[in-house]
Amino acid sequence: MAGFYEQTDQDGITIGWQAKVRRKGYPTQTKVFRVKREAEVWARSIESEMDRGIFAPRGESEKTTLGECFERYLVEVTPRKKAGRGQDGERGFIAQWLRRPISQRMMSSIRAADVSAVMRDMEKEGKGPKTIRLHLTVLSHLFNVAKDNWGMESLDNPVSRVHKPKLPSGRERRVRPGEIGALLGASSLPIACLIALALETAMRREEIARLKPGDIDLRNRSIFLPKTKNGDPRTVPLSPAALETLSMVTPKSEDSLFGLSGDGIDSAWDRVRIAAGISSGWGDDALHFHDLRHEATSRLFERTDLDMMEIRAITGHKNLQMLARYTHLRTANLADRLAGGKRGGVVHRNGDEE
Repeated sequence: MAGFYEQTDQDGITIGWQAKVRRKGYPTQTKVFRVKREAEVWARSIESEMDRGIFAPRGESEKTTLGECFERYLVEVTPRKKAGRGQDGERGFIAQWLRRPISQRMMSSIRAADVSAVMRDMEKEGKGPKTIRLHLTVLSHLFNVAKDNWGMESLDNPVSRVHKPKLPSGRERRVRPGEIGALLGASSLPIACLIALALETAMRREEIARLKPGDIDLRNRSIFLPKTKNGDPRTVPLSPAALETLSMVTPKSEDSLFGLSGDGIDSAWDRVRIAAGISSGWGDDALHFHDLRHEATSRLFERTDLDMMEIRAITGHKNLQMLARYTHLRTANLADRLAGGKRGGVVHRNGDEE
């Protein structure tokens, strides 16, 4: 049974309405609203849940704001995430959520429409689809944790019902004829070796930055990576060209083969790219250091007889879907295969190295 009680100030002016739902076998539910219509809607939803046997008390979620939950999340959940960029990135996303007006809303009041409104704000701020999705991932996990672990069993995760922005297709930029030669020609010997190693191993920027001399096993022709983006260690086999490249590298120290951080690699890359006259920026024509990983992965398919699982073991992609996004085969190579050419053949055009 639902009852509605007018709330007035000392002058008898209505300032709100209290809704109260009483049902045998359930604790009495009470909440105050600005207008009676909102109180009636809330009461009907409570009664409907009781009728269907899915009612859960809303006490905690109705007196705790999103911001308060994020503060708790930072203390209890974030420290359990992967240390380094994983934790730092999540803290950055949460800091932005805390600056938004929605952080002052009670958890129980947040709906999919509210989340969609924030997404539109993010788009106006210039955030891309991937960044918006990362923000939503943190918000969604917060709601799940609050529901499962913090006594907010009645919470509905609003993120599950919003239409998330569509991710753009993976970059298809391949190294063009003459570009590698120009880059190596504009590089010092250590940077040239770093670029060559990236092309031969498909290692990520951070994996190369953390590479130590002790991780290299020349006898077994491999590099051991104790820490990777996916959190799992990986052993990377070395091609003859990779072994030759490593033979020309003088280690900077016992803790770093090249003596460069990830940002340091990016800075060195930008210098040689500019000197080589290769496009900058973020358009499709630009060549990023990370594109070398795309190039190396595609070359493993084009120039070797390794199968997908073997190539995945080398590159460390989490699944075959991600591996496919990093693979863009040259049409010329495929045409040569259709003409009877063997896999592993290297295509040359106009005398330039590819």
